[in-house]
Amino acid sequence: MSKTWSFDSEQTQGYTRVRQAFISEFLDAIRGEVNLQSAVDVGCGVGYFSKFLSDRGLRVVAIDGREENANEGQRRFPEISFLTRDVEDPSLPDIGVFDLVLCVGLLYHLENPFRAIRSLHALTGKVLIVESMCAPGSDPSLQLLDEYQDDNQGLTYVAFYPTESCLIKMAYRAGFPFVYGFKKLPDHPAFQNSKTRHKERVMLVATKAPLETANLQVLREPSREWDIWAAPPNRLTSTLRRVKSSIRGK
Repeated sequence: MSKTWSFDSEQTQGYTRVRQAFISEFLDAIRGEVNLQSAVDVGCGVGYFSKFLSDRGLRVVAIDGREENANEGQRRFPEISFLTRDVEDPSLPDIGVFDLVLCVGLLYHLENPFRAIRSLHALTGKVLIVESMCAPGSDPSLQLLDEYQDDNQGLTYVAFYPTESCLIKMAYRAGFPFVYGFKKLPDHPAFQNSKTRHKERVMLVATKAPLETANLQVLREPSREWDIWAAPPNRLTSTLRRVKSSIRGK
């Protein structure tokens, strides 16, 4: 019996098309600013985004941490080079530098997402596109979560899910001088806040040179106070502080 791949499910395919359409629009928008000839798809699964990039005329290398995924991608798309490599392996950048690095649906599956982003920075010649699930919260932090066992999950089935601000901060600290968010994200519930759920996913762009694309906005590196152990002041303490400040002012 042939294997059933989660990447081929109707739900996943629909979401893949949404992201591909959005990324295609972005790549069209920056065509006049940056010349992209080569690309690497990191965390490629069975190669749907690799094929998408190849169809746009890019020379593509596809990477996945699961050998069975890479082998299946090679079977489906023989014109693309598929490699089995772990994005958390510090030697990953040895494969080269690419004009475009695409990392879709991967970072939140990892035990060491910051190590991975450092590798992505080393691979990036011009532009990195990252799409990831994001934990709720405004602080640059990570949530350690258990994952179910499937071919589209992490290698160890336990992973750190970053907040959006954590992704931004990691990109800056990895060495990217420019980190951008999209003014308008894909038209899909996963990218939107609702009355009952926080936004689940985010898409960011990090570059080695500035971009002027209309839908992009520069994101500043988030800061975090060092003393995270300080208890928040209660209402009485806050009132006393205001009174003391007022008295000193007079």
